[in-house]
Amino acid sequence: MNLSTLRPPAGQKHRKKRIGRGMGSGTGKTSGRGMKGARSISGYSIMRGFEGGQMPLHRRLPKRGFTNIFKKQFAIVNLKDLEKLPGDVFNVDRLTELGIINKLGDGLKVLASGEITRAIQVEAHIFSKTAVEKIEKAGGTVIQIADPKANRPARFVKKRD
Repeated sequence: MNLSTLRPPAGQKHRKKRIGRGMGSGTGKTSGRGMKGARSISGYSIMRGFEGGQMPLHRRLPKRGFTNIFKKQFAIVNLKDLEKLPGDVFNVDRLTELGIINKLGDGLKVLASGEITRAIQVEAHIFSKTAVEKIEKAGGTVIQIADPKANRPARFVKKRD
């Protein structure tokens, strides 16, 4: 095999179409764009979703679903995450310092995913019932912080010593 004789397969390479190079070339004068209309003008770009004046598909389809504008976004922490962390007292400031939560949103919520094997003290805005059971079963304490935005008292409020 001689590398100097290698050629691409027949039909793979095509010559570039030279437009606007005189009347005899077949694509001179208007360069294949036709005589008039928006597409013939330089600088033309079609609008996204434009279907030639027909009602576009995204406007023909019905609107679906519902977005609750009052939905609360909580920073979530699982028990398996608290198990891995050093220390016994966890609150919003401590978890932010450790890099577990970035954005507090409407508050801190503790969920029961995973197991806890040591006694810890957790301060948060909301706890799942199972998380409270698991923490107290391991000998820990749960302190629910009252939400400053809400006009109702917290459920599992225990006084700090």
